[in-house]
Amino acid sequence: MNDFKSEEIKKKRGRRPRGFREEYVLDRSKSKFYVDLRKDRKALEKVFKLLEETNKKDFGCEITFKELAMYALGKLTEKDIEKIKESSLSEMEKVEKSLNEYNEKNGTNLNLGEYLVKKLSI
Repeated sequence: MNDFKSEEIKKKRGRRPRGFREEYVLDRSKSKFYVDLRKDRKALEKVFKLLEETNKKDFGCEITFKELAMYALGKLTEKDIEKIKESSLSEMEKVEKSLNEYNEKNGTNLNLGEYLVKKLSI
């Protein structure tokens, strides 16, 4: 008899509480990653251009997207990673991050409204 039901994680229905963030868990058993560029024409053209440019050579085997990606991943710096993290934030998350940094720096416990009044000098 299979006990699949006991192994399943039950998800709650309905709205999530405000500020709720589900923790990201990396699945290390995953071995394939797909990059879908159908809707991002600029990125797709950039990839094609890079592949054409790197494969304009007289000798050697074909350079693939995987080789380009692995080389580029090795060149990422901490600054680049911070920029990527920043670009993933919504406008409201950026404001909340700024509020938290302000509260930590000044030892205050302002709420969002008080912080905005102070920042905008209203």
